[in-house]
Parts: sequence; structure tokens; C-alpha cells
Amino acid sequence: METQAGGSRRWIVLVTLTFVYVLNFLDRQLLGILAKPIQDSLHLSDRQLGLIGGLYFAMFYCFIAIPVGWLADRTSRVTILSLACAIWSGATIACGLATSYTQLVIARMTVGFGEAGGVPPSYAIITDTFRPGERGTAFGIFNLGPPIGAALGIAFGASIAALLDWRIAFIAIGAVGVVTAILVPLIVREPRRGATDVNPVATPTAAKAPFWGTCAMFFTHPVLMLAALGSGATQFVTYGLGQFAVLFLIREKGMTLPEIAIWYALVVGIGMSAAMLISGRIIDRLSRRGRTVYALGPAISLAIAMPFYVAFVWAPAWPLALLLLTVVNCFNYFYLSASVALVQEEVRPDQRVLSGALLLLVMNFIGLGLGPTWVGAASDWFKAHGWEHGLQLALYTLSPFYLIAIALFLTLARVLRAEQAAKVPA
Repeated sequence: METQAGGSRRWIVLVTLTFVYVLNFLDRQLLGILAKPIQDSLHLSDRQLGLIGGLYFAMFYCFIAIPVGWLADRTSRVTILSLACAIWSGATIACGLATSYTQLVIARMTVGFGEAGGVPPSYAIITDTFRPGERGTAFGIFNLGPPIGAALGIAFGASIAALLDWRIAFIAIGAVGVVTAILVPLIVREPRRGATDVNPVATPTAAKAPFWGTCAMFFTHPVLMLAALGSGATQFVTYGLGQFAVLFLIREKGMTLPEIAIWYALVVGIGMSAAMLISGRIIDRLSRRGRTVYALGPAISLAIAMPFYVAFVWAPAWPLALLLLTVVNCFNYFYLSASVALVQEEVRPDQRVLSGALLLLVMNFIGLGLGPTWVGAASDWFKAHGWEHGLQLALYTLSPFYLIAIALFLTLARVLRAEQAAKVPA
């Protein structure tokens, strides 16, 4: 019988999961994209925006992912994905109906609750649909969800906000997600766990992986933890910047919402998409020679991105700023496909959803939870102490986290190299 790993059906599955990820990331980024009109309407400070998009969201998104991952490893991952999409989409509609800061906080927390069940099941479905040597490319395509979601959110969200109202953007995008949630189980079939693994020893046994045993394995495994911490330090920069980029471009660089809808959308779409596609292909090609590419790729790309990031924050006019940001976006996201593929290949098939959730817990709590929170608080602190360009200074403070991420990925490369050397017979 043909498995889901064969034929054209696996690409239909991948495209469907990628579209769900587009909606996942679009809903997540919409608050940052529409920060200026939301701030004007509800009279919010930069610190309040940072908390809504950062810590408050991550408290649910990161920690709910753990029990969701444990449940998905024991039940239908497709069903979990469909229910999660319905929840976060309904909560996105509620964001558009919020009339106070408290209501918006509750709605955003519920979005985080729903999105917690989106990515980990998709990681495992893809791993059980594509064979080793193809998974880097598959994850590269799947990880087009963030750039496409961000670009569409910027283009349509900013356009709708400029022409109509920011609330309409939340309601319209949430409605699309509700319809998608209904269609997912009609398109994606649940694959057999371990269906595409080459090593028969790696196939799951009848007993399910224990929850606490898998957690203990993850947090004591140097490869998994270094990948998670390196990714988290990277996301501290990417989410800290992403939450405030539109507000920064409007406030400091003089852009308007219609200009944001066109030019910033193109920058995000082109830069991030190139990173996902190129990194996936590089990983698949070079991982055949050795697994250190999972660490050296992100380290090298972040070393290239850092000076361009500093120049972007400094740039005196928005055309130059966007040109520099295109390069930043391209090299900032090499880590994602590498870390996901490494973690999924490092654990057993019956541990993949929970391990993916634990990866998201670590990297998103550091990056998504603390990055925007830090930038928002730093911006208000600088302004309170008389600095005219508080948000610009706050974005400069993200630069050291590039160095932290690079150091963590270089350490991971040494661990992977030592493991590889230990497996070579004397």
C-alpha cells in the first residue's frame, strides 16, 4: 500500500501544512504590523505592546505546547492541528472586537493557546512523510510559513488598516483561519509514526514514550539543548525586531502605512523566503558529509547578519534601511530549518511531537517571550530618561544577542563533531 511518503500526495500535505503555518504566523505578527493604529486607538505604551506581543502571548504559546505535544504523540496529530487552528483563528477575531487593553490581552493569550498546537504536530507529520535527506528541504518549504505570513500580514493588514480599520484586518484573517481548520482533516491523512525512517531500530514500540522521560531526555541532551538555546538567542533578536519593526519604520524612518504595505512586505517576503529555501537545500546537501552543518550554517549566517542589522537601525532614511533589512532577514533565519531538522532526527519517532514542542518552549520563551518585552520596556525607559529616539536605542541593545547565539551554535558544532568522531571506528 502506498504510504503518504510516496507520490504527489506528500507535496499536497506539505503545502497544506505550510498554509496553516502561514495563518499561524500571520495571526501572531498582526499585532506588531498594526501596532501604530492599535496604540493610537487603545492608548497603549511601547511597554504594553511589548508585553502583549511578548511575555503574555508566550506564557500560553510556549507552555501549553508541552501537554499538547504529549497528547499529539498519543492521538491524531491532524486532529490536534485542526482544533488548534480553529482556536487561534477564533481568538484572532476576538482581538478585532477588543475595546480595552485587558480584552486585547485575554484575546492574545487565547491566540497563543491555540497556536501552541500548530507547529509541533506539523513537524512530526512532515518527518513521517519525508525521508532523511529530504527533510531539510521539506522543512525549508514549511518554514516559508513565517515569511509568507508576515508579508501577507503586512500587505493586507496595513492596507486594510489604512483604508478601513485595524479591527477589520483581525476579523477577516481570523475568518479565513476558521474555514481552513475545517478543511485540514479533509486533506491531510494521519501518517504512520516512523513510516519514512531508514533505521528500523528507530521505529516506535507498542509502548508510548513517557512524558517525563522525554522531558528529562531533552533537557539533559547537549545537542538538543544547545540547538534550542542557540535558536532562542537568535529569536530574541528576530522577535524583538519583528514586533516593533513597523512602528520603528513609521516613527523613526518616516514611512506611512501604504508604503509599509508595499515595500516592507516585499522586504520581509523576499529576505525571509530566500533564507528558508536556501538554508533547507544547504542542510540537505552538506548534512550528508557531516552533521556540523546544522550548527555551522546558523553561526556563519548570523555573523554575516549582525553588521547589516546595526546598519539598518542606524540608516538615516527608510529606502536604505529596507535594503539593509533585506540582507538581515535573509541571514537571520538560517537557524530555523537546521534546528528543527536536527531535533527531529535526534529523537525517536514517538518522541517527535513532544520534542518539537520542547524546542519551541525553550526558543520561543527566550525569543518570543522576552525579546519584544525587552525592546518595549527599553524603549519606554530611554524615553523616560530624556532620549529622543528611545525605540532606536532599544533596537541597538539587541546586537549582543547575535554574539551569544553565534557562541552557542559554535559550541553545538564542537559537540556534533565530537559525536561524529566517536562513531568512526578506530
